[in-house]
Amino acid sequence: MPTFIIMMNWTEQGIHNVKDAPKRAAAAKEMAKKLGVEIKQTYLTNGQFDLVSIVESASGDNIAKFCMQVGALGNVRTRTVRAWSQDEYMKLISEL
Repeated sequence: MPTFIIMMNWTEQGIHNVKDAPKRAAAAKEMAKKLGVEIKQTYLTNGQFDLVSIVESASGDNIAKFCMQVGALGNVRTRTVRAWSQDEYMKLISEL
């Protein structure tokens, strides 16, 4: 199953209502599930991003839909990258 990393920053609205973050995270998990996205783990981070989620989905389209729906709620802005595990990228390299 393809892995994606979603990096998020809170908006002014999101940080202002940070105490609601646990409820928002649970709602996001349900939203993701309906779109065929499994949130494996979410981390609070410091540095360039406030939050980072590791997710899996069979389709990048599902990830795009999820990020648009989450972004439309106004609490976070997202950036997403596709990630390959060490085994996956070693296989890709072996096929060169």
